[in-house]
Amino acid sequence: MMEPGLQQAFSSSPDGWADLHVHTNVSDGVDGPEFIIQKAARLRLQAVAITDHDAVGGIQPAQQKGKELGIEIIPGIELSTFDGQYDIHILGYFIDASDEGIRNYVLFLQDERRRRAEKIVQKLHEMGVRLRMELVWEKAGRGSIGRPHIAEALMEEGYVLSYDEAFYRYLAEGKPAYVPKYKISPREGIELIHRAGGLAFIAHPGMGLNLDVLINYIRIGIDGIEIQHPKHSLRTINELYQLAIKQGLLVSGGSDSHGERNGEDTMGLFNVPYQFVKEMKKTLALMRKDS
Repeated sequence: MMEPGLQQAFSSSPDGWADLHVHTNVSDGVDGPEFIIQKAARLRLQAVAITDHDAVGGIQPAQQKGKELGIEIIPGIELSTFDGQYDIHILGYFIDASDEGIRNYVLFLQDERRRRAEKIVQKLHEMGVRLRMELVWEKAGRGSIGRPHIAEALMEEGYVLSYDEAFYRYLAEGKPAYVPKYKISPREGIELIHRAGGLAFIAHPGMGLNLDVLINYIRIGIDGIEIQHPKHSLRTINELYQLAIKQGLLVSGGSDSHGERNGEDTMGLFNVPYQFVKEMKKTLALMRKDS
């Protein structure tokens, strides 16, 4: 059962609902930004955060469609960071997507992703899997190229029967075609988001992070934690909410939707009260007033 305060927030949201973790085909999602916002309108969402992996190109088209349909679009990003032991994803909310630091980082990461994809395909070739790089580019389209696009190409060429099989046999960490990606430290990720005027949250902390690790990130400047997520149990949600209250942190949550690449799309199934967004805005207003 949900903690009473959280139960009350989730049982009734007079200001509407929000999905604060959504990916488009600008990174590794299936659907374009405009399509996603049209879907959000059908789901009667009040707000959507576009949080592509290390990319910001989906924000502007989503905002344009959001204006047409009356949906608030929160400009965001999900940064991949590494602290020597843990892969830590940092969600940035209300960032300035035109910030020079963010832009330069995104451009650098795009080049790194291209090099990584080429190395993965080369490894596959050495194993006798003659995957065409042109097909991988085609799958990526205008988005940042990544392993999901390689998995799709492997399926189309008949080397695997499913997306999961592609990762299990070749692409997951520890598998023969795996190539690690470039990552910054959590501190660098938090600072990058803050310099872009945004709020920094730990994404899906219930997936393998213990309390001591979370406390350390709070010390280096995290603003909040994601409590609602498809892979968080009810117990985890309650524990994270209590931690947020104790540490004075903001909370967020969402579907982590990537579209219907691998089964049912989660968008609309893991919404959070719009009150979460209001609290973010209050914090930002105070931060900007004090700066």
